[in-house]
Amino acid sequence: MERSEKRLKQRLRVCVATCNRADYSKLAPIMFGIKSHPEIFDLEVVVLGSHLIDDYGNTFRMIEQDEFDIRSKLHTIVRGEDEAAMVESVGLALVKLPDVLQRLAPDILLVHGDRFDALALATAAALMNIRILHLEGGEVSGTIDDSIRHSISKLAHYHAVCTRSAERHLISMCEDHSHILLAGCPSYDKLLSAHQRDDYTDIIKSWIGDDVKEQNYIVALQHPVTTDIQNSIKIYELMLDALISFNKRTLILFPNIDAGSKEMVRVMRRKGIEQHPNFRAVKHVPFDQFIQLVAHAGCMIGNSSCGVREAGAFGTPVINLGTRQTGRETGENVLHVRDADTHNKIYHALELQFGKRYPCSKIYGDGNAVQRILKFMQSINLSEPLQKKFCFPAVKECISQDIDHILETQSALAVDLGGTNLRVAIVCMKGKVVKKYTQLNPKTFEERIELILTMCKQAMADAVHLNCRILGVGVSTGGRVNPQDGIVLHSTKLINEWSSVDIRTPISSALHLPVWVDNDGNCAALAERKFGHGKGVENFVTIITGTGIGGGIIQHNELIHGSTFCAAELGHIVVSLEGPECMCGSHGCIEAYSSGLALQREAKRLHDEDLLLVEGMTVNNKEQVNAIHLINAARLGNSKAESILHTGKTHIQVHTLFSSRFVVKKSTDSLSTLP
Repeated sequence: MERSEKRLKQRLRVCVATCNRADYSKLAPIMFGIKSHPEIFDLEVVVLGSHLIDDYGNTFRMIEQDEFDIRSKLHTIVRGEDEAAMVESVGLALVKLPDVLQRLAPDILLVHGDRFDALALATAAALMNIRILHLEGGEVSGTIDDSIRHSISKLAHYHAVCTRSAERHLISMCEDHSHILLAGCPSYDKLLSAHQRDDYTDIIKSWIGDDVKEQNYIVALQHPVTTDIQNSIKIYELMLDALISFNKRTLILFPNIDAGSKEMVRVMRRKGIEQHPNFRAVKHVPFDQFIQLVAHAGCMIGNSSCGVREAGAFGTPVINLGTRQTGRETGENVLHVRDADTHNKIYHALELQFGKRYPCSKIYGDGNAVQRILKFMQSINLSEPLQKKFCFPAVKECISQDIDHILETQSALAVDLGGTNLRVAIVCMKGKVVKKYTQLNPKTFEERIELILTMCKQAMADAVHLNCRILGVGVSTGGRVNPQDGIVLHSTKLINEWSSVDIRTPISSALHLPVWVDNDGNCAALAERKFGHGKGVENFVTIITGTGIGGGIIQHNELIHGSTFCAAELGHIVVSLEGPECMCGSHGCIEAYSSGLALQREAKRLHDEDLLLVEGMTVNNKEQVNAIHLINAARLGNSKAESILHTGKTHIQVHTLFSSRFVVKKSTDSLSTLP
């Protein structure tokens, strides 16, 4: 309450530093969002890099046209044509930035992307104890940009990423998951509504010509690759030759300021591109108009990230030349020509792509990035220690020790969701259950998640008194699970409202702990490998018999998930096409014969037909008939019960044909198990 009142009195000072036309297109939506909330934020704008160079269009003017007050302009580019000029530019920026940052004293500095100017910004801010929010970290593009981008991520305290893969990359780089926001690309907030403009034909005419129609022109944008300058210049020349031969009107933008760009411009002028009737060569196009040109182009060609990111939002065909975007996530609209070593190869790509349309892609955003980022910034606690923490994986051996850790029992929370019960336990690293909690599994998703969080919080509170240190949470659940994302993809009817469900995020967000989610059979296999009969065994299969039937496969000491995460759904192997209906919707699955539910179904059928009870057996009127009654009847000589159990046992033995060693586990959630 006190912190909220303090925040109302003192606005959050946010410094946005922009270095070039490309990063401004991503930062501008956030800047407008900040500006629209003057009661919450103070916006400070710093401009540096190629924004202030005439050769690149003096693009700082578009920032002024957007009515942003530029608090500082820093000339940081050292003229030159090699890598040394880039290094000197970083050094010059580091000399000039401290004075500006000290004067502005921001609470948060927003840094975008992977440019060398951004590296200077992040370095200066980190050394001056200024919190850094890095946009678009965790991505991969296959050039020196990767090294710069990841370096900025290591300096940054907070991250706003565009894709789930980028989020996973940062987590694997030991970044704190609670400091990572999956926001989407801010430019998509504008891109996804771009087709609603009615003046796009006027924009096309003003930039390319009055006689040009939509989808009958090309947008070309190629940058140098600083780790392979000569080859990138060669590709650029081949691209220009192919475009000249293709004989379509083309808007070509000058390359960025990286080493090799001057030589590219010389190639362009040597071929007379600026005077060619089919070409319009420009240094800059305002982003609002540029996205209209890309949206309605016949295709886009080059190696700009715009081709693999923004163009996908419109379904515009793209030809990606060379290696500059290697590793980027792309939609089906992108045709890669990584070895763009001949004129004919590029020309053929133009023939394949020009004039096509593809489905719109939302890989990089859904149009709600800005509001997420603004909310994320508001949640940053400025009173927290500034020292950045890294989430390194556990190390088995450690020479130094901490007295608190010596006295505590290192433990984890285990969450098990069965068809009947929901269980939580505190489990030590030796596999011993310290304390467990059991509740009936609720019928709705909301109630289930709420109960899981309540039980976990109770367990964590009890762990303090039990001298247990909780290191993480493991969740075992029925259904097909994607453990990489912590999502239940599909569940049977045993658990209602449990398909396409993200389990990891709500638990991790509430408990601030790493969370692993997997299918219960896979979890059982891992437990057997660590503590049970599978210890020291390289290849084995675990079978779970309970309410349903599942399993887990260990091959060469590794858990096998399969390409669709169904590798060990052993209960759903079909043994009879005309068999009884299974909970998965198919007929004749092993689970339909051998599971606890199947045995309960057969027990009820026999009871309804007065064929269950034999001498020595009774069933009270209030008692629900279940699989245990079927087993007792078989033990007392009921031949029909014996036959049902024999059928179930026969079908479950199908599993043993596929493994050199198997382990059968009885689930504690089971209605019954086979004798």
